Amino acid sequence: MNKILLASLLMLLTLTASAQERRELHILSTNDMHAAIEQFPRLGFVADSLRALYPDLLILSAGDNRSGDPINDMFEIPAYPMVALMNQVGFHATAVGNHEFDSNQYGLAKLIGLSAFSTLCANMEPDPKFNMHVKPYQLFDCGGISVGVLGITALGSLGTPESHPARMTDIKFMDPLETIKKYEFLRKQCDVVLLLSHLGYKDDVKFSAQLPWVDIIVGGHSHTQLDGGEIHNGILITQNMKSLPFATHSTLVLEGNKIVEKKAERIAVAGKGEVNNTIAALVQYFSENPAFKRVLAVAETPFACKEELGCLMCDAYIVETGADFSYQNAGGVRIESHPAGDLTMGDVIMVDPFQNAAVELNVTGKELSDMLISCYDNDNQRFPYVSGMTCEITLNPADKTIKKLVIFDKDGKKLNLKKTYRVVSNSYSVAVSPTNRHDEGHSLGITTPDLIKSYLEHQGRVSYEGRRCLKFVSK
Repeated sequence: MNKILLASLLMLLTLTASAQERRELHILSTNDMHAAIEQFPRLGFVADSLRALYPDLLILSAGDNRSGDPINDMFEIPAYPMVALMNQVGFHATAVGNHEFDSNQYGLAKLIGLSAFSTLCANMEPDPKFNMHVKPYQLFDCGGISVGVLGITALGSLGTPESHPARMTDIKFMDPLETIKKYEFLRKQCDVVLLLSHLGYKDDVKFSAQLPWVDIIVGGHSHTQLDGGEIHNGILITQNMKSLPFATHSTLVLEGNKIVEKKAERIAVAGKGEVNNTIAALVQYFSENPAFKRVLAVAETPFACKEELGCLMCDAYIVETGADFSYQNAGGVRIESHPAGDLTMGDVIMVDPFQNAAVELNVTGKELSDMLISCYDNDNQRFPYVSGMTCEITLNPADKTIKKLVIFDKDGKKLNLKKTYRVVSNSYSVAVSPTNRHDEGHSLGITTPDLIKSYLEHQGRVSYEGRRCLKFVSK
């Protein structure tokens, strides 16, 4: 009897010890890589090194993988180089960022079909005609740890992700938070629930209070640089700035089925260091396009900020079309600065990578004013850059809405609100400037990057040091 009791106790102790066995989940995550293909040889080495230590490493992207380098964005199949490189690194899944739509519905569907990793987004439903294989979530078995990864994307003020509206027709989008809540059942199915979020840091933190069943949020969209990760309402949240200067290595420790520890560290990717030679050779292959290296003009002084670059773009629209005025949404200026020296075709595509059509409108001064305010409201409260005019903007301190807008022409006179003017912009800026106007505009049959290219070739040398077109008034 005692032997039977002893054997039972030993078996119970063994089962208890097994149930409390410590297990670790390791995740390598990126976000908002924006076609930073030059960082991939190093990222590949980081992935290889972690995988050697943790064979069940889960590799994830929080979206916006494309739009930032012409080598990627202007490839024969737009954005295929990033897909090929992510396949080579061994990514398991990506969220859908707003810039994934930059190659339109069919382009996104083609890229997903070429991906060896899953594309996850719970709050979008594409029309079946696109054959777009997007899943709301996926379960991964990481060395016996079941991980449910749920994808989600942010919606802008127009109720769609922040890309050209025409590139998202026949795709239904749902409220992010309400959609996430529908997947609480994952808590019962998985050891770990991970939200792969392209919502932005503020919403990740805000939503964490309502998602107690989520363990970790791998975030993106706002380009927020965290020191590894932060714990909010018990949830580990990670994110890095754009263009892959860092990746994040997250570790979740489980005892039995309970998570007892969460931590994250950022890993430097940019800069010198060992690389994956196979990936380096692939990057070199994609980079061999002499067309992007062709010099168009010389910048006599550096471009110190986006406003100076925006002024150059808007000047190009006016000079090359003969328009009275032009404007460019601030979010469409895709680089922050540029040194003095050569300006190449590659530089043009980097500052304006979207291949939007140049659009002409004939509108009154009042209609133009309404369009600029509408563009501000629908471009994350960033006032558009302009040419042929300067704008004096007074904001309401409480909510940053525009209290007053005064437009001055090139002679410093207030704009005649009743007079009709010829205005040129890009098709995206016009689409996110909905107003009650008489002229919806028409395409000029040329893209805005081509206007910029032509302008630089005609100018030969340019300087925009200190150039400003906007004045914000505090009242």
